[in-house]
Amino acid sequence: MNWDIIVENLGLYAAGAKLTLLLTVVSLALSFFIAVPLALARNSPSPLLRYPVFVYTLIFRGTPLLVQLFLIYFGLAQFELVRTSIVWPWLSSPLVCVLIAFVMNTTAYSTEIFAGGLRHIPFGEVEAARAYGMSPLTRARRILIPAMLTRSLPLYGNETIMMLQATSLASTVTLLEITGVARNITLTYYVQFEPYATAAMIYLVFTFILVGLFQLVERRWAGYLEHRVG
Repeated sequence: MNWDIIVENLGLYAAGAKLTLLLTVVSLALSFFIAVPLALARNSPSPLLRYPVFVYTLIFRGTPLLVQLFLIYFGLAQFELVRTSIVWPWLSSPLVCVLIAFVMNTTAYSTEIFAGGLRHIPFGEVEAARAYGMSPLTRARRILIPAMLTRSLPLYGNETIMMLQATSLASTVTLLEITGVARNITLTYYVQFEPYATAAMIYLVFTFILVGLFQLVERRWAGYLEHRVG
C-alpha cells in the first residue's frame, strides 16, 4: 500500500469534503422549508392538496436518485426550448443540476417523514388548541409543526445521513466531491484501495458527527416522548 499518495493529495480531499458538506447542507436546508408545508398538504382533508403531493413523493421515492440526476443533467439538454430559455445558464451547470435533483429527492422523503410524524400527534392536542380558540395558522405554528418535527427526528436523522452519502453521486456529473476526488486519484496513480478507503473514512467521520448532533437534539427537544414511552 502507498499512503504517501493520500498524504500528497490531502488538499484535494479537503476541497472535496467542503463540496460534500455544501451539497448536503444546501440540499437539506432547501428541502426542509419545502417539505414542511408539503407535509401539511399531504395530510390535508382536501384531495386537491393531498393527491398532488402524494404523486410527487411517489415518483421521487419510486425512482433511483441517479436516474433523476441524469434526467435533469443530461435529459433537459435534449429540449431546444430549454436550451434557448433564460434558465439554461443555470441548468447547464452541474452544481445547479445536482442541487435540483438532491432537493427534489430528499424533499419527497422528508415530506413523507414529516407527514407520518403529523399523523402520530394525539388528537387531543389538536382539539385542545381548537378549544383554546387558536386559528388554523396559529395551531400549525404552535402545535402541529413543533410536534410533527419532534416525532420525526429519528427518521429525519436517517434521511440526513442518507443525503450525505448520496452526494457521492455528484461525481457522475463531473463534480469533485469526496468520491470524485478518490476516483481521480485512482485514475491518476493507478491505485484502488487507498483513495476509496480514505473517502470511506471521511464519510464515516461526518456520519458520526451527524449521529451525535441528532442525539443531542433528540434529548433536548424530544426527550418527553421517551419518558412517555417508558
